[in-house]
Amino acid sequence: MSHPLLFPGFDPVAFHIGPLSIRWYALAYMVSFILALPLAKRLCRLSPSVANSALVDDFLFYGIIGVLLGGRLGYVLFYRPDFYFSHPIEILKTWQGGMSFHGGALGVILMLIWFTWKRNINFFAFADRIAPVVPIGLGLGRCANFVNGELWGRPAPENLPWAMIFPTGGPIARHPSELYEALTEGVLLLLVMLVAAGQEKLRQRTGFLSGLFLVGYALARSFCEFFREPDANIGFLPGGTTMGQLLCIPMALAGISIILYAWHRSAPSTAHA
Repeated sequence: MSHPLLFPGFDPVAFHIGPLSIRWYALAYMVSFILALPLAKRLCRLSPSVANSALVDDFLFYGIIGVLLGGRLGYVLFYRPDFYFSHPIEILKTWQGGMSFHGGALGVILMLIWFTWKRNINFFAFADRIAPVVPIGLGLGRCANFVNGELWGRPAPENLPWAMIFPTGGPIARHPSELYEALTEGVLLLLVMLVAAGQEKLRQRTGFLSGLFLVGYALARSFCEFFREPDANIGFLPGGTTMGQLLCIPMALAGISIILYAWHRSAPSTAHA
């Protein structure tokens, strides 16, 4: 029998700027946008060219709004609607945590639709160049979850070398599921997306990369949900599934549909800025 690891006990506050406390979760968002922006610009310039750097810079604001509003409202609607509808002022207290990736994804998609319509850009062509960089934020966000000691996993086998006891998880050794998600939704999905985005024949299939991201995330998240403890206020759904897995079903179906549409077009389409 191996002894479980003890959670390091990180400070959820990364640093202070005067009276302002910068938390690791907020820092993960900021670093994600900083890293993703130049990579998205480079992808947009690849043949067939989709948009110039100025347009990508302009979309950054829309993307941030989509992530923050969509992520928060998604958490409210998908995970704790009864509580927040009874205490609406609590919706504004984002510093207490509570963000949903599925909600954030919907928020970004809506912003993409609005932005590309205003700028007369092919929606799927632009989304194809944005989607590959999204795993950067996913991976860093999950690392921030780990630092905060939240969203920990289910009870782990006694012989699991990396089983960990979390401060809020009781005396039970658990899977560090946040790190599983950081590796799959973050590192692995990023590598898959960048390799695919590097293939011109795939870039020419407008919509393929967007669909691949949706399917890839749905698979990664669904897999990790087998190790992640369900939200206490929801628990397991029928069949032992979780809310995260349930929300991944329409995402995967949409991704498959988009991939089939992109692949079976009569000819690859070339987008223009």
